[in-house]
Amino acid sequence: MTTSSLLAQRLERVRSEIAAAAHKAGRNPEDVELVAVSKFHPASSIAEAIAAGQRIFGENRVQEAAAKFPALRELSPDIKLHLIGGLQTNKARDAVQLADRIESLDRPALADALAKAADACGRMPELLIEVNTGNEPQKFGIARDQADDFIRLCQKRFGEKLCGLMCIPPADEDPTLHFQLLRSMALHHGLPVLSMGMSADYPQAIAQGATHVRVGTAIFGPRPTIP
Repeated sequence: MTTSSLLAQRLERVRSEIAAAAHKAGRNPEDVELVAVSKFHPASSIAEAIAAGQRIFGENRVQEAAAKFPALRELSPDIKLHLIGGLQTNKARDAVQLADRIESLDRPALADALAKAADACGRMPELLIEVNTGNEPQKFGIARDQADDFIRLCQKRFGEKLCGLMCIPPADEDPTLHFQLLRSMALHHGLPVLSMGMSADYPQAIAQGATHVRVGTAIFGPRPTIP
């Protein structure tokens, strides 16, 4: 079996599992978008996923995304890039120029940097606020007790460009409780997008209302060794 056909089979398996989870939850599978997390994987693998019909991709690092996606977009202008990793303020301008959606807005300083970059570039990607639902000190994301105020501030500042919330639950806890918390926050603030659920737990996320699931390993296989 070729690598290309293996990737296509993995992608189809994930799509089928998303559809099954949606049906089980009484939802329309078309209401759940798949973000294929391509971080650390080469542009050739992304091209294989594009050939298999995938159109939304997630990258953690601005510099890595900038090295891969301009050329891919020349061949496939309809693909979308989501930046899902913690974002440094000094990378805000590059992120604004490159991304269709930034999923990791998590502090006032970054909001300032993105607003300044958008003014300079004449464009603003869609934005998600990342909530640290487990209040884990080693993780990015706005703390739970600060999230409501920060969401309101960003809604006033960015309007409809702020379209939803994102979270990464603690690895050693039941993710369902964290997905429920994020859904509750999104409903309270009238935000339609919920990016939650990864390779290990996206069926649970779909059951709790995820509109976007971020899946990498189940599609691309193990991450290549990074020097």
